[in-house]
Amino acid sequence: MLLTIDVGNTHTVLGLFDGEEIVEHWRISTDARRTADELAVLLQGLMGMHPLLGEELGDGIDGISICSTVPSVLHELREVTRRYYGDIPAVLVEPGVKTGVPILTDNPKEVGADRIINAVAAVELYGGPCIVVDFGTATTYDAVSARGEYAGGAIAPGIEISVEALGMRGAQLRKVELARPRHVIGKNTVESMQSGILYGFAGQVDGVVERMSRELADDPDDVTVIATGGLAPLVLREATVIDEHEPWLTLIGLRLVYERNVSRS
Repeated sequence: MLLTIDVGNTHTVLGLFDGEEIVEHWRISTDARRTADELAVLLQGLMGMHPLLGEELGDGIDGISICSTVPSVLHELREVTRRYYGDIPAVLVEPGVKTGVPILTDNPKEVGADRIINAVAAVELYGGPCIVVDFGTATTYDAVSARGEYAGGAIAPGIEISVEALGMRGAQLRKVELARPRHVIGKNTVESMQSGILYGFAGQVDGVVERMSRELADDPDDVTVIATGGLAPLVLREATVIDEHEPWLTLIGLRLVYERNVSRS
């Protein structure tokens, strides 16, 4: 089986693939202070609970595919693969790794690995042109051309960042639960904040995607819009432009990149 690891700024998502099927997944907090040894213990604890894997570290794992937006964590995971999974093929997504997606930005090395991986999976699953909206620490918009090229994107503050900033900077405001309010017109401070957050972000998604689609394709209706990320379900019902929801888009992309660099090499 293939272990995929997507390290984000706030959370790390792990997925276990049996062929093309994801059979298990975990979400943990990202901690840049964890050492390679601590990460190895954490992985052993999570995978030791799965019935298809053995009790020893690495039992049942045939390959590992990793991408990270946190350089220090990527460094420690590289050490994990070397020390604890040395006999298992591992792909760490970084410049030089084959993805099959040309990058048309001014400096391709600046583009986050997770954004390229999302583009890989989006092209494979839905074809181009398409736009991936990833609701994470930041809300990212990634445009892929009809030819499967990464055309560029946009980055906005994420939902949780905005909630925290509002609570910290507003004298009479506080952090609220991310939930759908009873009404758009809030009847109290909590509902008013929830309304502004939810419908404000839904409006942002609709506006950015509509503008991107007009630049990306002659007919904007040809563009498929895919939502992913931990907070996507919060906005799905309110944004009008989203066509598909794929919560495991990044993990699927990691599987595809692994196959392109190891299984088919």
